[in-house]
Amino acid sequence: MSCNPSFGGIGKGHLVREVDALDGLCARICDQSGVHYKVLNKGKGPAVWGLRAQIDRKLYKKNMQKEILQIPHLTVCEASVEDLLLREPEPERPGKCCVSGVILEDGRQVHAGSVVLTTGTFLRGMILIGLEMYPAGRMGDQPSIGLAQTLEKLGFTIGRLKTGTPPRLVKDSIDFNVLKQQTADRFPVPFSFLNETVWIKPEDQLSCYMTHTNPKVEQIIRDNLHLNNHVRETTRGPRYCPSLESKVLRFPSRVHQVWLEPEGLDSNVIYPQGISMTLPSEIQEKLITHIRGLEKAKMVQPGYGVQYDFLDPRQLSASLESRLIQRLFFAGQINGTTGYEEAAAQGVIAGINAGLRVKGKAPFVVSRTEGYIGVLIDDLTTLGTNEPYRMFTSRVEFRMSLRPDNADSRLTFRGYNEADCVSQKRYEQASHMKAMLEEGVEALKSVQFSCTKWARLVPEATISTQRSSPCSALDVLQYQGVNMEILARAVPEPLKKFAECRQLAERLKIEAMYEWHVSNQRLEIEEVRRDEALQLPEDLDYFAINASLSQEVREKLDSHRPQTIGAVSRIPGMTPAAVVNLLKFVKTNCERAKRVHDLSRNVGPLPEGDRLRQRKFQAADASNAF
Repeated sequence: MSCNPSFGGIGKGHLVREVDALDGLCARICDQSGVHYKVLNKGKGPAVWGLRAQIDRKLYKKNMQKEILQIPHLTVCEASVEDLLLREPEPERPGKCCVSGVILEDGRQVHAGSVVLTTGTFLRGMILIGLEMYPAGRMGDQPSIGLAQTLEKLGFTIGRLKTGTPPRLVKDSIDFNVLKQQTADRFPVPFSFLNETVWIKPEDQLSCYMTHTNPKVEQIIRDNLHLNNHVRETTRGPRYCPSLESKVLRFPSRVHQVWLEPEGLDSNVIYPQGISMTLPSEIQEKLITHIRGLEKAKMVQPGYGVQYDFLDPRQLSASLESRLIQRLFFAGQINGTTGYEEAAAQGVIAGINAGLRVKGKAPFVVSRTEGYIGVLIDDLTTLGTNEPYRMFTSRVEFRMSLRPDNADSRLTFRGYNEADCVSQKRYEQASHMKAMLEEGVEALKSVQFSCTKWARLVPEATISTQRSSPCSALDVLQYQGVNMEILARAVPEPLKKFAECRQLAERLKIEAMYEWHVSNQRLEIEEVRRDEALQLPEDLDYFAINASLSQEVREKLDSHRPQTIGAVSRIPGMTPAAVVNLLKFVKTNCERAKRVHDLSRNVGPLPEGDRLRQRKFQAADASNAF
């Protein structure tokens, strides 16, 4: 946890649940290290609830290292990677180099069947405080220069992004009595599907506190903008988590929230979320003392900005493998994202596919219809980004179906059967939960009474007695104020056993709430999946297609290199007519390819001369498809 001491949030909590469903580690470690658990967005439906936790950074590091170091056959080596080892391309993908390992700073070589780069903010990283600039990936760590130069020489399109961090404050120097307290949830909800509870007792959780900026703070920032290189730079920073200077410039005369977050149970450091800044240290100290509750606050470390290289993620496939270099995968901030959760989501997919690539198996791809991970990766690889990308529920088309509560039923079975990344224990638990959910839904549907009887049995439900047709218990469970415990008291048999497990009871409630919405979305999801199933050739020459595609459309297609027809439709400015014409082209050539394949199977291998003539014919046929 190199920066902020929190995990999850709105949209981000979904990603953590999905990483956990694929047996990633971060959710389990959060459940062992959190000091404040809270579900955000509780005023809205469960589909957009955001699991969030304040984490003890020391505990997280300790528990994560313990977990990693006990994994069989895993070797951990701490060293700086300066270069890549490359070899000749593989026969099935001619014309591209293939990575075969890495070269460390001391000259040692580590050979590998595939490589995943997760460089964070270290590629040519620069730290900025006021007018000072010096090379670093983060405070106290050297940047990665050699690796950045290698990627540039290999032809990758590289951009520049920036982010920042707030000053750290001494806990004992803050007057919490005048601030608004935010307590944790009385019943903490674990991140991991494997856990029914978190490690800490509810009453031992720490609180967060809220304060605000004011006109004096804004004035100090405006008076000192000339001392701030980070803000004056044209490099794009995060739109959704901007520096305090950027917020003042973008939203003048507005008060901004400052959340004071603890960094751990035995830590005397407070993280002031919301005031990331890069002013000179002495001005940061002056500014802080003009915020309510911080009048006597002492600074442990000043806030600073980081500028770093990232790679255009449109150079990656949906498996996060590079299109330029075979067997080279990228994940995290190097792809233009921000946040632990987005990095973890990419990391688990890149890691799975790096392993599958070595085994010669098909890649494991999560589509937009299957998970927030799929939306994240599709947005990046199809649209690219020019500012740090952050996950939001609003980016997802099928929010009713892709909920945090059902991430296991969406992804765990695929992970177990297709990627071999899910443990037997998790698979068995997910199978048990799926069976119980199905049994519970059927039991709820089987209990049917008139509305008059239901109104008498369950007065908590505002059921209209005017309805003539009978209602099932599943229908009644949809009403606000009704849960499985209430239904089980009204109809003990067959519902009692489903109310005894809190996790099962809560999931049945959510299933009831979204039953109608999910059934309606299924048709839309199937339509999208049909489009996603139509794969575009990776080396398709859009400029050679003799079709009714404008030059602008061809340029966009060539720049974005969409992998499916569905991805084409999401490119900004892509017209419906262009999508239809490209769809016709793909279908026509799929049919031709199938005919050629069937012919070759019937007549056997063609002589070399005939194979050359066949390839020339296919190329001419493809270019004149219209």
